Amino acid sequence: MLAEPTGSLDTILVCVRGNSGSGKSSTARELRRRHGRGCALVEQDYLRRILLRERDKPGGAAPALIGQTVRFALDHGYHVVLEGILHTSRYRSMLTSLWDGHRGRSLFCYLDVSLAETLRRHLTRPQVTEFTSDQMSGWYAAHDVLGWPGELVLPETTTLDEAVEAIAAAAGLPQTGRDDDLLPNVPPS
Repeated sequence: MLAEPTGSLDTILVCVRGNSGSGKSSTARELRRRHGRGCALVEQDYLRRILLRERDKPGGAAPALIGQTVRFALDHGYHVVLEGILHTSRYRSMLTSLWDGHRGRSLFCYLDVSLAETLRRHLTRPQVTEFTSDQMSGWYAAHDVLGWPGELVLPETTTLDEAVEAIAAAAGLPQTGRDDDLLPNVPPS
C-alpha cells in the first residue's frame, strides 16, 4: 500500500533517532535553531509523554499523532526535524509511511551510542532525576537502525557540531538561522 503523498518537492524531512541519552534531542534542536524559521521540530517525548501522557507501548496512539503532526507541517510548507527513540518495533510502519509518502527529500539518521555511554551522558542531563539507569537499560535497543538505503548512522564519537553539520549536509537543510529567527516558529502575520 502506497502512503498518501505529503509535503512538496521543496520540503525536507529529517528524522533523528537513537536511544535515551544518545544526543538526539540536542542534535534536532540545534538543527532547527541553525536553520531558523520555516523548520518545525516534532519531538516524540513531547507528543507522547506531555500531550498524550501515554506510555510507549504497542498499539498506542503516539505513532499516529506523530505521523499526522509531521505530515501537517510538511503539507504547510515547513521542513521538519522529527526526533525520538522511535523504536523500530513500534514506529517502523509510521516511519515507512513518512518515507514513502514524502514528495521532498528525506533523511533518516540513527545516533549509534552504546548503553555505557548513554548511561554516562544521562548523569549530565537535566532529566537525571526523572528516570533511573535501570529504566534506561530497559528501554535500550542496541543498534536499532532501520536498515534503509541512505540511512545515516553516526557513531558515539561524533560531536554535536559534527552530527549537526553531517545531517544538515546530507539532508540539504540550509543552516542560515539568525538571532531574529530564533523566536518560536510562527509564520509572519
